[in-house]
Amino acid sequence: MDFDVIIIGGGIAGASLGAEIAAKRRTLIVEAEDYCGYHSTGRSAAFWLDSYGGPKVALLSSASRNFLADPPADFADTSFIRTRGDLHLSRESWPELPPGIASRKVERAELERMLPGVRPEWRYAVLEPACADIDVAGLHAAFLKRFRHGGGTVMTGARLETADHSAEGWTLRLENGEKLSAAILVGAAGAWADPVAERCGAKPLGIEPKRRTLVQLRVGRSGLRDLPLVDDDQGTFYFKGEGDNSIWLSPHDEIPTDACDAAPEEIDIATAIDRFEQVVDWPIERVERSWAGLRSFAPDRLPVYGFDADVPGFFWCAGQGGFGIQTAPAAAKLAAAIFLNEQPDALVAHIDAAIFSARRFSS
Repeated sequence: MDFDVIIIGGGIAGASLGAEIAAKRRTLIVEAEDYCGYHSTGRSAAFWLDSYGGPKVALLSSASRNFLADPPADFADTSFIRTRGDLHLSRESWPELPPGIASRKVERAELERMLPGVRPEWRYAVLEPACADIDVAGLHAAFLKRFRHGGGTVMTGARLETADHSAEGWTLRLENGEKLSAAILVGAAGAWADPVAERCGAKPLGIEPKRRTLVQLRVGRSGLRDLPLVDDDQGTFYFKGEGDNSIWLSPHDEIPTDACDAAPEEIDIATAIDRFEQVVDWPIERVERSWAGLRSFAPDRLPVYGFDADVPGFFWCAGQGGFGIQTAPAAAKLAAAIFLNEQPDALVAHIDAAIFSARRFSS
């Protein structure tokens, strides 16, 4: 075998798992694009939010928080997060967060100080103070650095064409004609998780890509850099301060789509702006830029970590939705323990790995 393990995909999923196993297995990351992190990882809204994704995802998010805030000295010498808090708004009643999430009610007078210009119909707000920005590029680079330091190799511009399995292992053919061999394949291709699995002879799990739009607006108000993340209880928008007079805004959309190089559509940008104007009275000066990324979800909206039920030597690391960045440290350690058949790291020893098993979909 050329390698013990070949990981298909160099985004946050593949890079973080690779960082955990490279020192123990000869590992190659095969990335279809010209650089790792081109798609979802490079287009993230970049925040950590414990209440996002439900209670099972929160197990991974909470376990990752201390790692992100104070990473091991051999991983990074600075924190990857900066706390800003999240204001959850509602017109009708106090927003409800999952049990165990630290939060407090914000009365209208305080809300007006925290979010000047908020329209009067937003009468209820709850602050989730632990919400934080994540340095996504720095985190992804640190995982790749650890991967390479452990002996891992990265091959970019290398798109998988076919993968054949035999008693000896896997034989891969890339679109450029190159052949590779490995004992185990890892499907960590994000929105392409099911197509990659099919090329490897595995049944798709129903992992669906969904487009999410983001817009950077310049507005006629200053002092916004440290504005909390602001969202609503119906999940129809979120925005946060980016610069002194600019914000990042999303209509919180999940538009079903094929796996592709996602681009924003005018209707989604217009929807985002319309919803924003219903929240605050800030004049919009211009759209500075817009972009879109793909979030991929398994049918139960939980990530998938584990060996395929039917195809020997094929390992799933996929379906990370919009929480792949904020859960990456814990998810990688959990997935590595499953992959290596080892005791889990203390960071995730309390988490039942069966929750995220790929075999939960087998009948």
